[in-house]
Amino acid sequence: MQLNTLSMVHEFLKQHVRPGAFCIDATAGKGRDTALLCRLAGDTGRVLAFDIQEEAVTQTRALLEQEGLTAQVILNSHANMEQYAQAGTADCVVFNFGRLPGGDPAVFTRGPSSVAAIGAGLRLLKPGGVMTIALYYGKENGYGERDAVLAYLRGLDDRTCSVLCCDWANRRNDPPMPIFIWKER
Repeated sequence: MQLNTLSMVHEFLKQHVRPGAFCIDATAGKGRDTALLCRLAGDTGRVLAFDIQEEAVTQTRALLEQEGLTAQVILNSHANMEQYAQAGTADCVVFNFGRLPGGDPAVFTRGPSSVAAIGAGLRLLKPGGVMTIALYYGKENGYGERDAVLAYLRGLDDRTCSVLCCDWANRRNDPPMPIFIWKER
């Protein structure tokens, strides 16, 4: 296993998502996290995936079809996910903040909507549920979203959830940060 942000997030998900789970991929991108969540939740589970880019929705649907997997893929902002699920029902919410790999570099997630989406995701999580964030920053994205997300997470009440933000101490440039959140029972 190559040790990087996505491999860490995927291993975490494999440890926490069980068959029958209700999972949300808040930033579908190319669909790899959506596909993983579908495999982990199994035939008895449910997966919602969101993206604001038609290209991402198309790529996600194509990957799911190719792999024989089913999810509801929605062209909408992750900040609006509460329109599609009830509070306290999700077992898992996954985010990849940044931009669509290979997509338009001018289109990327931004602090205000990402912070709103994390709040929505926390409300949707059931007690004992988990959230993962792969926080990409730098380059075209800059550092505003990273700083806003980290400030928001540091302000969360530790009686409601536990937040682990990881930083690569010896990786060059701006390596994405893996972040793990457990909602208290």
